[in-house]
Amino acid sequence: MKWKSFAGLVLAGILLFSVGCGGTKQTSNTPSDSNPAANSTKVRVSEVIRSVFYAPQYVALQKGFFKEQGLDVELTTAWGGDKVMTALLSDQTDIGLVGAETTIFVNQQGSPDPVVNFAQVTQRDGSFLVARQKIDKFDWSLLKGKSLIGSRSGSMPEMVSEFVQRKHQINPKTDNQIIQNISFDTQTSAFASGTGDFYQAFEPAASILEKQGQGYVVAYFGEDSGKLPYTVFMAKQTYMQKNAETIQKFTNAVQKAQNWIQSASGAEIADMIAAYFPDVRKDILTMVADRYKKADAWAKDPIIDKEEWDNLQTIIQQAGELKAAAPYDKLVNTTFAEKAKQLVK
Repeated sequence: MKWKSFAGLVLAGILLFSVGCGGTKQTSNTPSDSNPAANSTKVRVSEVIRSVFYAPQYVALQKGFFKEQGLDVELTTAWGGDKVMTALLSDQTDIGLVGAETTIFVNQQGSPDPVVNFAQVTQRDGSFLVARQKIDKFDWSLLKGKSLIGSRSGSMPEMVSEFVQRKHQINPKTDNQIIQNISFDTQTSAFASGTGDFYQAFEPAASILEKQGQGYVVAYFGEDSGKLPYTVFMAKQTYMQKNAETIQKFTNAVQKAQNWIQSASGAEIADMIAAYFPDVRKDILTMVADRYKKADAWAKDPIIDKEEWDNLQTIIQQAGELKAAAPYDKLVNTTFAEKAKQLVK
């Protein structure tokens, strides 16, 4: 999505909220906690989508790490980065879980109360390149002259895909055909039905296709694009200032979940988060968890490094979506993450 289009959608959403029209529709399909502590602090969290990629969050919820910190977390799924940002800016939610690039796009509009990234969840892109046949010795040059089911122009997955292709001397505008007119929720069925030579797939789509013998993972975009703050927890600067203790407790719980994931097997992770994915088979969840662990996709701590931030901006800049450099010190706060890493063992 072009940054101007993103900003426009956010503004439109805020206007809808301001006139009482509801704005964005979010769903709460989360295992409920009917017994929050009487003195707990309620924290509203809006996640961009429901994804195994965000396993640390579900682990923290399921194992009660937020409750240990005295927090009653209410999780909703926004189904869109612009919807998460709209909810944040209009005070319909306290914390968002979405790509850090959204804070850059909003900053480019000159927001007086910037949304600040404070805890990293995923440190790499979460998509895989799926081919129709097994390829023992894959080389990115095989994409030349082929068709690839990709994502919307200007979206983070698409920017990563094009960045990786350029890195391997492929011009994504002329050397292949990127199919972008298929909705995200129908891409997997389209590929299974014969559309495209390759498919930039997220999980569990990649594992499901492999399980059915309809596709094979041949490369991981996150490896070639390098580390970046792909998905992070964020909040408005004013909220963080007024609720610093809550943000710290929240980050402590995230760090504890990250520690647990580092020592857990794929099967253990699948068991822990299964309640959040009632329609996904346990063996598929295990495959996905194993794949993300092996890919080093989950951050080991919540700290967003400047090197990762700069890499994110490089990817956005190469895609032509960066109006101006976004200052790390303005849009990233590592204080809570650094303290959590020290406190939580």
